[in-house]
Amino acid sequence: MYRSHTCGELRMEHASQPVTLAGWVQTVRKFGSITFIDLRDRYGITQLLLGESLNAQLDNQPLGREFVLQVKGTVTERTNKNPNIPTGDVEITVSEFTILNSSKTPPFTIQDDTDGGDELRMKYRYLDLRRNLVKQNLTLRYRVNRSVRNFLDSRGFMDIETPYLIKSTPEGARDFVVPSRMNPNQFYALPQSPQTFKQLLMVSGYDRYYQIVKCFRDEDLRADRQPEFTQIDCEMSFVDQEDILTTFEAMTKHVFQEIKGITFNEAFPRMTWEDAMKYYGNDKPDIRFEMKLVDLGETARGNGFKIFDEAELVVGINAAGCSEYTRKQLDELTEWVKRPQIGMTGLIYVKYNTDGSLKSSVDKFFNEEGLKLFAQQCNANPGDLILILAGKEERTRKAMSELRLEMGERLGYRNKDVYKPLWVIDFPLFEYAEEENRWVARHHPFTAPKPEQLHLMDTPSEYGKIKANAYDIVLNGTEIGGGSIRIFQKDLQEKMFSALGMSKEEAQHKFGFLLGAFEYGAPPHGGIAFGFDRFCSLLGGSETIRDFIAFPKNNSGRDVMLDAPSEIDQVQLDELKLSLLK
Repeated sequence: MYRSHTCGELRMEHASQPVTLAGWVQTVRKFGSITFIDLRDRYGITQLLLGESLNAQLDNQPLGREFVLQVKGTVTERTNKNPNIPTGDVEITVSEFTILNSSKTPPFTIQDDTDGGDELRMKYRYLDLRRNLVKQNLTLRYRVNRSVRNFLDSRGFMDIETPYLIKSTPEGARDFVVPSRMNPNQFYALPQSPQTFKQLLMVSGYDRYYQIVKCFRDEDLRADRQPEFTQIDCEMSFVDQEDILTTFEAMTKHVFQEIKGITFNEAFPRMTWEDAMKYYGNDKPDIRFEMKLVDLGETARGNGFKIFDEAELVVGINAAGCSEYTRKQLDELTEWVKRPQIGMTGLIYVKYNTDGSLKSSVDKFFNEEGLKLFAQQCNANPGDLILILAGKEERTRKAMSELRLEMGERLGYRNKDVYKPLWVIDFPLFEYAEEENRWVARHHPFTAPKPEQLHLMDTPSEYGKIKANAYDIVLNGTEIGGGSIRIFQKDLQEKMFSALGMSKEEAQHKFGFLLGAFEYGAPPHGGIAFGFDRFCSLLGGSETIRDFIAFPKNNSGRDVMLDAPSEIDQVQLDELKLSLLK
């Protein structure tokens, strides 16, 4: 038996007991004839005391950081207790030790405030995973996983696996493709989502399905994206939108209660997509703070200021209590909105001074009365600062959304320990892709229109008015899940494919299996998928999902530990009939 206890469980009640521990050496501290060692495993750290005889033995068997060590000894009370760790009241007086394995000096320190950079730690991820912070993240991930499974099991959902090797249907993000050796020149695709399979399960009568499942998208990466990611994928039959929202709001509340000890007594607020775009400039608003966008066009135009007069949109926000911003701070904000990522040419401001006077960067064009109109529209009070952007509508609204978030960050409104969830509903069913000169599905081609707008599917000129029976759940300005009520009638699904520019032949080739299934009594159904990695990162207070994935890829989609992707040898290429890659 390598150990009788873990390094995290011993307490004063174990005093005088003989124990055996095994783990990794965190630190070695010699003080004359005695040596203290911190021994670490997944469960915690226990201090070891090696007396004079064993201390002499260390001269012949030197210990280093990350050596694997087994010790036998007795639990004793520490004289210098450590209140920062659960085992801090006790130590082990060691009677014998065995070095189970030695270790090279690690390339970075295995502790919370490590000296290793991101790339170095990802290259040696198996060492990084030993750090307490990373261990806590993976523990949280496991606990969320377990909490979700317990909840869904209690509501009658079945966990059913779906295939990883499927057919490529290049719509939306790019597929990862896998060549088939037994079928030369043919390829599988890795699933971006189990979407069609879960719909087929509804046709099959498995009315409550879920899966915590790997999905794959060959797309450009950022902090909250990975080429492979995990979804909490769910589907239900004989439901409408209200059933879905009620069920998965309950699941979210259950997870928050179990993982964070946070109780939401009220229902999550709901906001239409149109209101989200109007007041926040994006469809995943952060509602931890107000600072809503205000359309100032009617007041701004017609005063001889060319920038306002020619702008499609003039929009402002009220930064409460910021009228004392200095010229340097305002110049900094101006440079911030001029960055390529934001793309604006400048920033206009109106200071509503504490004495009630108003001062702006456009005083030449607006008198005191004109500036007061801006203040009234923005609900500004003395001491506030109004920030205004003007230009092309889409770009300007997006830029103001980003500026709002930046101001929220600077003013301390975006506290990661405060959680404000909401549902965004009533998305457009279609959006027009100018470069392709056709309508595309905003969500995916299996999303149903609102029931009261079904008749508009027969009139292409009305496509832009149709609302989707779709919904997103948003947390602190991040979408953590999205779904819809699905199309379940063959004729409506064919109309949707036609609206997206798909011929009957193409629709049959790509989705004939689904259209065929709809001819055999498909029930009304709908579902949702949560971004599991993203949900965990928000619960853990992090901005990057990499921190909550055991073996993540870097921003180039590479696994620097395995050095993947990599070339394969010529024998494999020949077997796969990929001779063009020679």
